[in-house]
Amino acid sequence: MSKILIIDDDIAICELVKINLELQGYECLYSTDPVRGFALIKQEEPNLVILDVMMGAVNGFSVAQKIRQTKEIEKTPIIMLTALGELNNKLEGFNSGVDDYITKPFEIEELKARVLALLNRSGVEMDSLRVKEILSKGDITLIPESYQVQILDKKAQLTPIEFDILNVLMQKEGTMVSSKVLLKEVWGYDEDNIDTIRVHITHLRSKINKISSSKNKYIQTIYGGGYRLLADGIEE
Repeated sequence: MSKILIIDDDIAICELVKINLELQGYECLYSTDPVRGFALIKQEEPNLVILDVMMGAVNGFSVAQKIRQTKEIEKTPIIMLTALGELNNKLEGFNSGVDDYITKPFEIEELKARVLALLNRSGVEMDSLRVKEILSKGDITLIPESYQVQILDKKAQLTPIEFDILNVLMQKEGTMVSSKVLLKEVWGYDEDNIDTIRVHITHLRSKINKISSSKNKYIQTIYGGGYRLLADGIEE
């Protein structure tokens, strides 16, 4: 049975999420205090954390960063559940190390689907997705053991999700990949959540652009469709 910890200063949200996830067969506990919540993560070692942002003096971004910096719990999957829905908020969340981001008000069915997908993703290595050996195409090289991307002679560190997105795009190099396909391949669910993909692509592009020629762009947005990777770059 998977154990899920909810950290949110709104007890009504904690109870709502706890009841619905327990009906799905999960063991759930919660804390309305982020400091105690972080202590519970170390004590209980949950399989997944659902984390609010605005919780007084300690916000969820800093809690997520502490999780990623603490060796014994650094790989714990995190879903951020918050009323902060602007692009810069989502970028800050993903920069803090969260795996998925849901804005309030939310549909409980969507939350349940995201929880299941993230637990499956973290617990099962998907051979179709994971790179076992260094993969090179054009200017781009993926280094799986360190989750790095190399453009010609420069490297950048990626998060596991950014690495997986780039891996999918590289395997389908030159072909448009829809947001729905990326969600299915990387997260494991079918819902068309454009914001989730858009935030990760924005962050991924930023890292790639920092180590590549200012004239060369590698990930194209196909408006109304998805994304396409050009491994040799294209001047824009």
